[in-house]
Amino acid sequence: MSEHRMAPASTLGVLATLRRGTEVSPQLLHGLAVTVLLAVLAAVGRVVVPIAVQQTVDTGILAPGGPDLERVVWLASAATVVLLVGAVCSAYVNVRLFRASEAGLLELRTRAFRHVHDLSVLTQNTERRGSLVSRVTSDVDTISLFVQWGGIMLLVSGLQILVATVLMAVYAWQLALLVWLCFVPLVVVLQPLQKRVNARYTLVRERYGAMLGAVSEAVVGAETIRAYGVADRSQRRIDASITGTRGAMVRAQNLVATVFASGVLVANTVLAVVIVAGTYLGVTGEVSAGQLLAFLFLVQLFTGPVQMATEVLNELQNAIAGWRRVLGVIETPVTVVDAGESGVPSPRGPAGVRLEGVDFSYPDGPTVLRGVHLHVPAGSSVAVVGATGSGKTTIARLVARFMDPSSGRVLLDGDDLRDVPLATLRERVVLVPQEGFLFDGTLGENMAYGLRDGPVDDALDQRALVREAVDALGLDGWVGELGAGLDTPVGQRGESLSAGERQLVALVRAYLASPDLLLLDEATSAVDPATEVRIARALASLTRGRTTLTIAHRLSTAEAADAVVVVDAGVVVEHGHHDELVALDGVYASMHRAWVSQTR
Repeated sequence: MSEHRMAPASTLGVLATLRRGTEVSPQLLHGLAVTVLLAVLAAVGRVVVPIAVQQTVDTGILAPGGPDLERVVWLASAATVVLLVGAVCSAYVNVRLFRASEAGLLELRTRAFRHVHDLSVLTQNTERRGSLVSRVTSDVDTISLFVQWGGIMLLVSGLQILVATVLMAVYAWQLALLVWLCFVPLVVVLQPLQKRVNARYTLVRERYGAMLGAVSEAVVGAETIRAYGVADRSQRRIDASITGTRGAMVRAQNLVATVFASGVLVANTVLAVVIVAGTYLGVTGEVSAGQLLAFLFLVQLFTGPVQMATEVLNELQNAIAGWRRVLGVIETPVTVVDAGESGVPSPRGPAGVRLEGVDFSYPDGPTVLRGVHLHVPAGSSVAVVGATGSGKTTIARLVARFMDPSSGRVLLDGDDLRDVPLATLRERVVLVPQEGFLFDGTLGENMAYGLRDGPVDDALDQRALVREAVDALGLDGWVGELGAGLDTPVGQRGESLSAGERQLVALVRAYLASPDLLLLDEATSAVDPATEVRIARALASLTRGRTTLTIAHRLSTAEAADAVVVVDAGVVVEHGHHDELVALDGVYASMHRAWVSQTR
């Protein structure tokens, strides 16, 4: 598997998955000793009824001197008290397991979500967004269901089976042995069946994630689907994904039903066998009437949890499948490793960038950059031009360290970016993409994403700084034209704004971030003239006195730059000032003539 590819799921076995899961979320085991003690008391409370029945019949109702009413009342009262204590203990077991599981699953979900953000853009792009989201939502929910329901049942039922087995052996060891012998075939059959159940639930989780990916993709791309009239085709894809998920779930549940039915069949068989064998032992005088009655109660206490255990084990397999997918996220290696506190200091100030012999290829793809050497002096403005697919944007992403080069180095003020702490790098270098992502909220809230966390937390201070940035970039007129100014809702993904207006928001964010090095993936070809003028004015204010590397799509940007870098098929073929490159009459001169002819 490529180092940049998201791990589909952990390959650990069931016990290893549980062990690894509790290592990742140690809160799941918090206070376990006390919880187990309470569970033991709860189990004892459940078996008090058979004991009370046996004692009431043998020493109360069938007492040698006749029925002993006082003893019967005492036994009934004592059993009631123990039942109440057991019920309270059982309730506390539920509460403690619920609290521990919620704390553990909070840690698991948070850690998985954090790890997703630590992964490079390349790694994230190897999985559909909906499927990736399902790993930290629905897959964790399957774990939650098991831990909060199945975990309680497994713990209490296991102890109940143990206590019931001990008491059955005390009352009639022959019948106890017979009960266990009847369940041996079920135990033998369950092991291979559970492996098949696990495989089917693993497929269910995969299909469910794929279904969410298909649905979310269709929702986000609804406008494109309508524009091209491909609603039927999209519907067929979603229907196929939903049908596949349903089929996987049905096949898993069919196998689960078989396992559960097997448990019910064995439990009923055990009850019939005990009645026949117990009656024979009663006739021969080896067990008393009270002991036989108590034993029948104990068989119910024994077979009930065994039947429930088959259901719990099935939920366990579903949870294990979800757990493996979540662990798969956590185990996916981080390719862009943060140097952290051990990194080199990189003080703020005018930033210079150098690329030395940089090669880069996308996962499972061809090499897109070959031996790139590039120098951006501190305080200068450099424009990178080239045909679509030539590698321009890849250079900007490498300088922003959204990914690392396959070979070669990217240096910031002489330091390899791999050695610069990411927190410092994000302060010094900011990339303004072609299409800035906007969150559902107001215009001002989206602009404020450029502010660093910590120093400015007060909402009023944030608003004042946003207003100051808008004025500095000459965008106060545009904001004033909007219905509610900075309080204007932008809608989901900024759909209430035009592409050019979203770009203006991105420029305000960059101004508020105040980077030493600004990376611009220029996007002004699809905006109206008025917005283009606003963008140009804002860019002039934003780039003044700041090192700027621009991925230029319009050669007017290259004309105004201190230097121009021409990239062709991943190779830097020309580098110099605009006038020099035009006089050279090479690749850039040809591009410039074509652009000039189009603009006339």
